[in-house]
Amino acid sequence: MRNIDPDKPLPHIHQRKIVAQSKLFKVEQLDLEFSNGATRQFERMAGHNRGAVMIVPMLDNDTMVLVREYAAGTHSYQLGFPKGLIDPGETPLEAANRELQEEAGYGAESLETIHEVSMAPTFFNATMTIVVAHNLYEKRLPGDEPEPLEVVHWPLSEADALLNRNDFVEARGIAALLLAQKWLKERT
Repeated sequence: MRNIDPDKPLPHIHQRKIVAQSKLFKVEQLDLEFSNGATRQFERMAGHNRGAVMIVPMLDNDTMVLVREYAAGTHSYQLGFPKGLIDPGETPLEAANRELQEEAGYGAESLETIHEVSMAPTFFNATMTIVVAHNLYEKRLPGDEPEPLEVVHWPLSEADALLNRNDFVEARGIAALLLAQKWLKERT
């Protein structure tokens, strides 16, 4: 096992500036100096630091709730777990319950955080909290989706078949499934 220095100093940021921007994204350039004197310019997506949530909703001990929605990045319909940004003033669990109601038409009496993940931390300053939702009840809130999302009930016992689908490919969704399986197994 390698020794990891928990006290290693972070690079010094000499300058940061926005070098590109759209309605959704800002690209930030960082001028950095490392502890060994090396200097570099890095670019990253500038986030809002609010984070996001992904919910693994369980209708019962073996039935997950997924949604099928349009993914502009791949110009395809993808199957995955309900997810979304945390609004200002919300906790991750409040955001999870709201997103679950907006996207899948369910509320949850019980929500538990199981893990926090990041996506490409070299380029993105964003985290996603993975939440398992239990004791679901029907409740729909209006969301911002351009069309109603297809709600799909999927047996957890058939997770391998889900992993073999060509429309369940988002890395965070796969991580959420595997983490939820482990978490649920440890609880029984």
